Amino acid sequence: MSPPRRTSPPDPAARPFALRKEVAVAYLAPALTAGLGGLLTGRPELTTAAVTSIGATSALVACAVGAWLHRGGRPRRWTRSAPRLALALGLAAAAAATGGLAGWFASAWLPSHTPVPASGWLRRLPIDLPLSAALAAAVVTWRWRGTTSRQQR
Repeated sequence: MSPPRRTSPPDPAARPFALRKEVAVAYLAPALTAGLGGLLTGRPELTTAAVTSIGATSALVACAVGAWLHRGGRPRRWTRSAPRLALALGLAAAAAATGGLAGWFASAWLPSHTPVPASGWLRRLPIDLPLSAALAAAVVTWRWRGTTSRQQR
């Protein structure tokens, strides 16, 4: 007798939300792509920023947003019911604004109040931080919201 046939393949997207994997991807994806871009274009400051301000900001924001959304497995009702696109865009905008303020503050405050000299990497922060934060928040929110909508079915 032959084994029973599956009528449909297992859904790989039906896996539960795993914050540690999201944070790892949030660090590696922008760090590798920006690092490769820096290598290919001969811009060492971009390669350095890829593994520091770009990758670290992405990982930090992914961890913070993912933990806030997931909230110990008991997400807030409004985050589960809000449209996926609106939730992702809203959190991306909030993360970009926070990252922009942090980048502006660090690039202006650090050289004048600490022994850190004004350098190229500080001038990159007002751009790197909000972009990395917005992308990480949008991707993690989109992926998290996708897992919660499947679990509600």
